[in-house]
Amino acid sequence: MKPYVILNAGMTIDGKIVTAKNSSNMSSEESLIRVHKLRKNMDAIMVGIGTVLADNPRLNVRKVDANPEDNPIRIVVDSKCRTPTGAYITNNDARTIIAGANEFKHDFLTSDRYNVFKQKDVEFFFSGDTHVDLTVLMNYLANEGIKTLMLEGGSTLNFSMLKEALIDEINVSIAPKVVGGVNAKTLFDGEGFDTMDDAVNLDLMDSFFLGKDLILKYKVLK
Repeated sequence: MKPYVILNAGMTIDGKIVTAKNSSNMSSEESLIRVHKLRKNMDAIMVGIGTVLADNPRLNVRKVDANPEDNPIRIVVDSKCRTPTGAYITNNDARTIIAGANEFKHDFLTSDRYNVFKQKDVEFFFSGDTHVDLTVLMNYLANEGIKTLMLEGGSTLNFSMLKEALIDEINVSIAPKVVGGVNAKTLFDGEGFDTMDDAVNLDLMDSFFLGKDLILKYKVLK
């Protein structure tokens, strides 16, 4: 049992989601509005700790008419529990769940940082040994009543979710830009697959333009 997971991301035509200097403002205003409309209709939104540390995202609904209850539950995959206590996702905009790994559970739960999170009503869920067990996490979220989840990266978490066959749909907004750079992150990083035969296949569901950006919606074939 798991939520229906939609990976949503903006990228350049060479597949980069950020430059080597962590610049990511590539999408048109129309594309950004689409993202916030999608967020409004999701039960939850999930990112990895790398995204939190690099961008300090709010993960709320802003660019469309919305009420506070329209903000999705925020989930951070953070095996070592490195989320800063002052991160935006710890505010009271919405419920927040941080997923950690069992190796780091005891030290974290006995730390002063944990007490700060408790005062902010941030919740924690632990699974896996040294890394979060994403399948167990998805089962837990489903049991929490989360039926739809929007995955917003980063690239390592994207690949891990794909490898575990936990992504149902991929939505990408492709900006007419090329940045290159061997150190610029792509939509999927991680260890990757060894052969094309191992690659995950997709079925194109829809395509359209928003401003100058090309939107592609794929169903993940399993």
